[in-house]
Amino acid sequence: MVKSLSTRIFIGLFLGVFLGSIVQFALNDVAFFSGTLVDIASGIGKMFVNMIMMLVVPLVFVSIVCGVCELQDLKSFGRLGGKTFGFYIINTLVAITAAFAVAMLIEPGKGIDMTSNVDVAITATELPNLMTLIVNIVPNNPFSAFTSGNMLQVIFMALLLGGVIKSLGEIAKGAVKGFQTANIIMMRLISVVMNLAPIGVFALMFKLGATLEPEIFFSVVQYLLLILGLLLLWIFVVYPFAVSFFTQVTAKQFREKTREQILFSLSTASSNATIPVTMRTLTDKLGVNRAVAGFGVPLGATMNMGGVSIYITIAIFFVANAFGMPISGEQIPALLFSVFLLSVGAGGVPGGGMVMIGVLIHQMGLPVEAFAIVAALDRIIDMVLTSCNVVGDTAVLTIVDQTEKPHQLEAEKA
Repeated sequence: MVKSLSTRIFIGLFLGVFLGSIVQFALNDVAFFSGTLVDIASGIGKMFVNMIMMLVVPLVFVSIVCGVCELQDLKSFGRLGGKTFGFYIINTLVAITAAFAVAMLIEPGKGIDMTSNVDVAITATELPNLMTLIVNIVPNNPFSAFTSGNMLQVIFMALLLGGVIKSLGEIAKGAVKGFQTANIIMMRLISVVMNLAPIGVFALMFKLGATLEPEIFFSVVQYLLLILGLLLLWIFVVYPFAVSFFTQVTAKQFREKTREQILFSLSTASSNATIPVTMRTLTDKLGVNRAVAGFGVPLGATMNMGGVSIYITIAIFFVANAFGMPISGEQIPALLFSVFLLSVGAGGVPGGGMVMIGVLIHQMGLPVEAFAIVAALDRIIDMVLTSCNVVGDTAVLTIVDQTEKPHQLEAEKA
């Protein structure tokens, strides 16, 4: 009996892909396997993701309120918030710059004459306005923020409530205790759901293996390998060595402690659904302060999108070159700024990057048919870029926690 959860997730992931591939290549003509069995797996997978998503909003809200209440003082809250936000922005900008440099050097899609008759609707056609994004952080209806799962609004309300409770001191001691108890309950619920992860991961990957169309990938293998190569470089080299440079955690230790997180995010392709696993990785495995994790993880799942930045940048260069409309020098500044805004606005849900690429294809005046290519390859890329996003959250917060330790020692001495 395999006891390690990460090992069981790993087995479920590859067993699902293997059996799903058998269905596609050997049993595709049998209706039960290609139809009924795939539908059952799809249903089980959706139920599992829904169970995780069901807990995400209350977990985020309770964790942030607890995190703020457990800070030594409100001054440290401002310092922690500014530091976390700043590191996330730097991480996204570095990822965009690196992807842009690689795209300019390799020129993915150049020399390919790609046409498509597939009509794929792009659901959004405008770049997000920065001021609108900021204004919408403040909800006009708190219940709507919770029901729609608007993470920025939930984070804002949690920060506001946590700050007020903290400022009241002893008067609000009961409220602090209540949120701490709620946080324990939420973590227990997450543990219960996580025990079902191997089954959920198996079902998700079975459907993927049974429904992918391999012939789609052969014509764009350079594009696929380029994005996956950059994402894997960030996951296994850049982030681990950044952590080892700024903290006492070695690169090898960081890779080992994030293994479960990587495997889980590969199957769900959702930063938000991976929030509970990211929380546990930080607090239980890397020893990060609960206040740092409680504040930083939900924020990172919303705006720390290093993986999405790489994906969007390479994808837009690929489709521009492949469809004979290479990006000109005067378009580059606007492109980079748009990629930054779109990366932040992609959200932590499956397919967010694909939608943002659709927005950019429209804004850059590229053929709408190009979106069909992106959509065909998105699922497999989305898995790896989500892992890149969540490992980036873990790396940044591990570094932030290291910078906070001197302040924590001073507060304990005082």
